Amino acid sequence: MASYSKLTALFSIQSQLDCALDDATTEEEKENLVHQYLKKVDEKDDLIIPDFEEGLEWLNTDGPLSFKKELLGKVVMLDFFTYCCINCMHLLPDLHQLEQSHSVEDGLVMVGVHSAKFPNEKVLENVRSAVLRYDITHPVVNDSDARLWQELDVSCWPTLVLLGPRGNLLFSLVGEGHRERLFLFTAAALKHYREKGLLKKHSVGIKLYKDSLLPSILSFPGKIAMDPSSKRMAIADTGHHRILVVSNTGQVLHSVGGPTSGQRDGNLSKAQFSSPQGVFMEGDTVYVADTENHLIRKIDLLEKNVSTLAGIGEQGTDKEGGALGLQQPISSPWDVTLGNAGDLLWVAMAGTHQIWALFLEDGKLPKGSDCRKGTCVRFAGSGNEENRNNAYPHKAGLAQPSGLALAPTEPWECLFIADSESSTIRSVSLKDGAVKHVVGGERDPLNLFAFGDIDGKGIDAKLQHPLGVSWDDGNNLLYVADSYNHKIKVVDPKTKQCRVLAGTGKAGNELGPNFLESSFNEPGGLCLDKGRKLLYVADTNNHCIKVLDLEAKTVSMFPIVGESAVDTIPTSTPLVKKVPRLPKSAPILTMPSVVVSAGHSVTLLLKLALPAGTKLTEEAPSFWSLSAEGNEWLLEGHNVTGNIRHLSEPISIVTSIPAAPLSPNPTLTLDAWIYCCLSGGGACMMKAVSFRQPLLIGSASHEGSVIVTLEHAF
Repeated sequence: MASYSKLTALFSIQSQLDCALDDATTEEEKENLVHQYLKKVDEKDDLIIPDFEEGLEWLNTDGPLSFKKELLGKVVMLDFFTYCCINCMHLLPDLHQLEQSHSVEDGLVMVGVHSAKFPNEKVLENVRSAVLRYDITHPVVNDSDARLWQELDVSCWPTLVLLGPRGNLLFSLVGEGHRERLFLFTAAALKHYREKGLLKKHSVGIKLYKDSLLPSILSFPGKIAMDPSSKRMAIADTGHHRILVVSNTGQVLHSVGGPTSGQRDGNLSKAQFSSPQGVFMEGDTVYVADTENHLIRKIDLLEKNVSTLAGIGEQGTDKEGGALGLQQPISSPWDVTLGNAGDLLWVAMAGTHQIWALFLEDGKLPKGSDCRKGTCVRFAGSGNEENRNNAYPHKAGLAQPSGLALAPTEPWECLFIADSESSTIRSVSLKDGAVKHVVGGERDPLNLFAFGDIDGKGIDAKLQHPLGVSWDDGNNLLYVADSYNHKIKVVDPKTKQCRVLAGTGKAGNELGPNFLESSFNEPGGLCLDKGRKLLYVADTNNHCIKVLDLEAKTVSMFPIVGESAVDTIPTSTPLVKKVPRLPKSAPILTMPSVVVSAGHSVTLLLKLALPAGTKLTEEAPSFWSLSAEGNEWLLEGHNVTGNIRHLSEPISIVTSIPAAPLSPNPTLTLDAWIYCCLSGGGACMMKAVSFRQPLLIGSASHEGSVIVTLEHAF
């Protein structure tokens, strides 16, 4: 059996180089040191690492990659990451720039090795969503059991490992913040092996998954917020790098930013964001956590202007703060909420594991010194990634604060925090800054692996990477987006009881007859319409907003409706994809009418069976298309096309009936195009079918939401 090397074999050699580089003063001296190091390390035959395990799932490639085949003759950068990790996210811009500087043909191949922390992160579809969300364009392998991680003795996320063209260890970089050496090591390795004639120019079969996707109105919505007076909502359409402001019926009033990322202030039509997450809306003002720009922004809807309140546009490492906003570097703000008097903005600073305050007027922190308008300063959290509660806010440790909810009145007077990486809900007092445990996690402040899915009290309750919270001050309840459990939970802070409110616990997009039979996919944000007792959920990986009626105990889809008369949805994200005509041979199947109540939903379950001896053709993606001729209002705010990647399970397609339908008996048409080929290769064919589903819309006294199965065997 072959003997392979671990990272520990490299540490003693590279540590000498690291020390020498610390003392070097010129670029020429640094390059020479690395060149001499490469000559030395390249002579060693005992630094070969094991190949990727067979049978692993790959993304962004035509198939599996191997150090002995596709990667032979390439300098390979392995990025060991897990998609929940903020430090891993911080590396992505550097890796992207490195890929722009050195192509595959130049000899560099980047490979993301996804090594999950949470059970939910082991699922391929969830990794696929993260690859899309973070716009990762290099190959990614889902090493769900962390085999290569263990083989190499990797110890933390992120870890970068640079390999030579025969799969030999060259360098390792642990954590973020090593940009200079990352570029230095990579350029030196490429030059070294190019001069030795060992680099090959072949491609490695890059096939981006995002290129096969159909457009959608929303893309990975992060957070949502409602203005209590006007009932307008702000939606962080994170994947489209924009903020949507919509009416309470879903009408798009303003679309600010997008569809590509950027960093620009100015009028609403020109402003740009980069993966904004948190939003807070009051009146005509929307505050935005512009996460990947490392900025806090303000949208003034009256003045039709976007301005920057804090941050310098680059990731900061300062864990104290105290400068005026535009001079204060900040790091990955994930959520924002306005202080009770409106004089300061609380910020969940995920990048430094802290809670910060941005003063909108002169003021002071609890038991703190006076701060003038514009000051941006740390409030709670040492900056260490921990689950440490403490009466002194600067001694407390937060793991990755990702959601905020203000409970301003007695007896609470606190901020509730969704601390995702510790899988806890925490609170920080607005009287004295004390950080306390509410539910989840465990007592050991260094154990960030105490997660699960258990209803219970305090520490006995278990969550998995919660990202959002919303406070109901009328009932003294806290709603929680328990993201990786695909559930919405409710917490009573007084008793510390935590229980599931909605969700099956499995990723899905079903609108069931009740809360517990409806499904979500990594919901990331919540907001409460207290007057109408509705809870809005940003169902992130389903690219939609859902509405929980807290009285009727039903879940419905919230439509997003665009009009050309207002700030329109960008033409690069069209609502409907042009689809081909059905072939004349396609059967048209008219189904029996079904009754559905106004204000509820219709779920179409598409079940298709291929001819014997055939399989789906990957190169020509199959898809479905939903229409309602003459009754297009039925489809507003819903996906009307979708890819068909497998037929092993029914495909769920959902539309909602408005509370005031425009017609009592519309018909839905669902068409499916299937591209298949013989299992042994050779002949390929296209199959199609069309279903006509008449609806009879009744009053609320009828059964409500319905599920209809549409089945056909080709």
